[in-house]
Amino acid sequence: MAPKILIVTGDAAESLEVLYPYQRLLEEGYDVQIAAPTRKKLRFVVHDFEPGYDTYTEKPGYSWPADLAFSEVDPGEYAALVIPGGRAPEYLRGDGELRKIIKAFFDTDKPIAQICHGPLLTAAVDGLRGRRVTSYPALEPDMQAAGATFQDAAAVVDGTLVSSRAWPDHAAWMREFLTVLRAKSPAL
Repeated sequence: MAPKILIVTGDAAESLEVLYPYQRLLEEGYDVQIAAPTRKKLRFVVHDFEPGYDTYTEKPGYSWPADLAFSEVDPGEYAALVIPGGRAPEYLRGDGELRKIIKAFFDTDKPIAQICHGPLLTAAVDGLRGRRVTSYPALEPDMQAAGATFQDAAAVVDGTLVSSRAWPDHAAWMREFLTVLRAKSPAL
């Protein structure tokens, strides 16, 4: 049986940041499941960079079903955790069930991949203190407030934590994450 990978997300997650790691990890032979606050069809968004805007723009993206609710997750069943960005992490960080899941991955030193605004979730469980991370660049003050050292790079590896800025950095992010993941829990 293939090792299981958990992706935690919700509505308004960045489409590419959910679906790229989902498909890439399936391609590697892992069993990938998506958890959300409830089992439902999730509505993702597309963040893009357009001339004349001071920040990214947001458009409707893909929809995708959640395989299970956070309350149904047993972190012990999973080899690794993926935390996509978008707007979802901003409101999900208040979810007590999700915070328990994320903390369990830190407590057992399992691989965690986070991207864009995803580090808002790991910061909510005090998982960034003393670590080197990257995130969407506008979150640099949040990363520093969480006790992390921010690095503006395509991918930053600190032990089993792999972080990235945003979807343009997917190749570097997944390459580094798969290196960490294969060392801990290779696909069968």
